[in-house]
Amino acid sequence: MSQSLADFSGLIRSVRESAVHLEMRDGYGVDNEIEGFAAWKAGHRLDPDDRASWWRPWLGLVQEVTAKGVLIRRARIVSEPVSDYIAFEHSGTFTNVTAGEQIRWLPRRAASGLLLPGNDFWLFDGRLVQFNIFDGIGRWVHTDQTEDPVVAAGCAAAFEAVWERAIPHEKYVV
Repeated sequence: MSQSLADFSGLIRSVRESAVHLEMRDGYGVDNEIEGFAAWKAGHRLDPDDRASWWRPWLGLVQEVTAKGVLIRRARIVSEPVSDYIAFEHSGTFTNVTAGEQIRWLPRRAASGLLLPGNDFWLFDGRLVQFNIFDGIGRWVHTDQTEDPVVAAGCAAAFEAVWERAIPHEKYVV
């Protein structure tokens, strides 16, 4: 399944209670981050006091949805020491938190006893799962969606198990 940003925006706007996102890769090669990642590796850091320089449409969408009372949580399972990409991601995560997302980090060694799906996913209102499929170098390939209650329950349980063990963003140091 191919999905546009407009389609995803409509999907997340339709959420009534919660959206959870589990990320399990140590690097992503998504086109809209390539330039920012290169700048970060060259020493550029976002200035929390210069909101105009880092606010982007995704953050506006998160703010809009969370203002309606929807809980958006993201958990990231990461190898340690972290990859450059994860360090880059961590340095900019304050923007997501500012917009209203709750974010936690779980060192991969602490996830060993957990049963996890094979792909990153979003779970919307505990019923619709969207798996994000990436190739071997982290480029997004496509999404798969299911409302299979067994799959949704398994993803919900996996996310909650990760969330329980994970470290809140403000306490996780890379």
